[in-house]
Amino acid sequence: MSNTTELTIKEKDSKSKSESSKASGLVGSVSGSVAVLDALLNENVKTIFGYPGGAIMPIYDALYDYNDRLEHILVRHEQGAIHAAQGFARASGKTGVVFATSGPGATNLVTGLADAMIDSTPLVCITGQVFAHLLGTDAFQETDVINITTPVTKWNHQVTDATEIPAALAKAFYIAGSGRPGPVLIDITKNAQMQLFEYEGYKKCEHIRSYRPKPIVRKKYIEEAAKLINEAERPFVIFGQGVILGKAEKEFKAFIEKAGIPAAWTIMGMSAIPTDHPLGVGMLGMHGNYGPNLLTNECDVLIAVGMRFDDRVTGRLDKYAKQAKIVHLDIDPAEIDKNVKTTVPVWGDCKETLPMLTALVESKVYPQWLQKFHDCMAKEQSLCIDPEMNPATDILTMGEVIKALNELTDGNAIIVTDVGQHQMVACRYAQMNQTKSNITSGGLGTMGYALPAAIGAAYGDPSRTTVAIIGDGGFQMTIQELGTIMQFKPNVKILILNNQFLGMVRQWQQLFHEKRYSFVDITSPDFVAVAKGYYIDGQRISERSELKAALKTMIDHEGSYLLEVMVGKENNVFPMVPQGRGVSEIVLSKEEI
Repeated sequence: MSNTTELTIKEKDSKSKSESSKASGLVGSVSGSVAVLDALLNENVKTIFGYPGGAIMPIYDALYDYNDRLEHILVRHEQGAIHAAQGFARASGKTGVVFATSGPGATNLVTGLADAMIDSTPLVCITGQVFAHLLGTDAFQETDVINITTPVTKWNHQVTDATEIPAALAKAFYIAGSGRPGPVLIDITKNAQMQLFEYEGYKKCEHIRSYRPKPIVRKKYIEEAAKLINEAERPFVIFGQGVILGKAEKEFKAFIEKAGIPAAWTIMGMSAIPTDHPLGVGMLGMHGNYGPNLLTNECDVLIAVGMRFDDRVTGRLDKYAKQAKIVHLDIDPAEIDKNVKTTVPVWGDCKETLPMLTALVESKVYPQWLQKFHDCMAKEQSLCIDPEMNPATDILTMGEVIKALNELTDGNAIIVTDVGQHQMVACRYAQMNQTKSNITSGGLGTMGYALPAAIGAAYGDPSRTTVAIIGDGGFQMTIQELGTIMQFKPNVKILILNNQFLGMVRQWQQLFHEKRYSFVDITSPDFVAVAKGYYIDGQRISERSELKAALKTMIDHEGSYLLEVMVGKENNVFPMVPQGRGVSEIVLSKEEI
């Protein structure tokens, strides 16, 4: 009898015997596939994003009996699945879960894995794999997914025997969600999915030898940091997503309010405090606010909390905050001194370290120092913000669209952005009153991210309005996920800001390449007609007089809705730190470049 015949018989036997093994907490003889689903139930998973295929079919067969306990969202492409899981994780604060088959199914996850890795998003991705005896034979849809995904996962592992499944998944969830979060991939061969074994129940993982998710907090460094802060005359706080991932929003707010220190956010840290907080001075980075960038090079103590000194924040490192003493709070010791030399490193979970630091800092205010930020904002207001919000021409700007959206959402919506000019404009001008409100692809800058991520966000927190703000280029990269909306009906408001260009690339070509527009003039379909083909209502506008009513229709509409707004073709986003310059060389107009 051939191996194939034996395995076919075992598959049928597995299906019949596993019929009695469907409840969470089960024990006894079960298949590997049932053990996978039982693990998800025990990890309190309720939503899965995925796409079936041959190598993961046994898990999908078992899933047929779990429809009352596990909700599976069938996407239209595996990349859509993983971006949806990212949006779910970012909106909910939980670990996102993805199913995909072997070969192309698994490789279609790679972009999302890389995105989740650099943005510290907790995911558990489960991929099917060919039978164990076929590994290494170039079997149909066989790919070495472990070696392919090693650089873009926090941990990955291949399971070839069903008895390994419970422990592997327990470890996967623990690693994905603990310490600095990240994506984990478990690759399960088809024979392991079908194999029967004596299941002793699921045990969550709470410890792995040699893996320390949180470094030991050194009180000495807390004391040294407090001393530097208390002696400072011009202290400045910059914070990132670590505050949100650490669920330390209250602790962070208490720290800056007691210390009285101006605070600026990275694009990923946005919404950790309300954007209108009196000590919030705006966004850092290439298209961030004028004051936070300029005054980074005037502060005497720079306190970085849960951020990694990305190059878009620092500009030229040899010109970055050379006058300042640096205090860096981070859960990942690898980030300390990686890009910027630290005076005092504060290792640890900021939910733990911030209260310790707050207890030691003195209650202060810095009115003159804070006024410098206000003065910078006044200059930015007149040269950048007012022309964007109140344009002198009849052509709509992206900024005025965001301003009108703010009036309707009161800063309480989840804003999911794609990548490009619209992303920078949305992050510059969107008002956010609640944490986990800004969902975007920060480190990798993945076009096509927003539509599937917004679908996931709508499942992650259905109590809030989810608005996907997308450019005409990025929307076409994952436009097929309109099919997911059509079938499962998540409440996603799709706002396309259409400038008929790949806008950010065009801006660079205009400013730095003598306006040689090379392959950025993109032709798009009738997006409203395409949406209607998926039974999603929508409209297209180009006049200022239509804007507020159209946005209100979008927000008030029951269910998903697509609004396409035609905006200026050659509008640019300013301020800007040109590539190769320091943050204090930020410019407010193209004439300064």
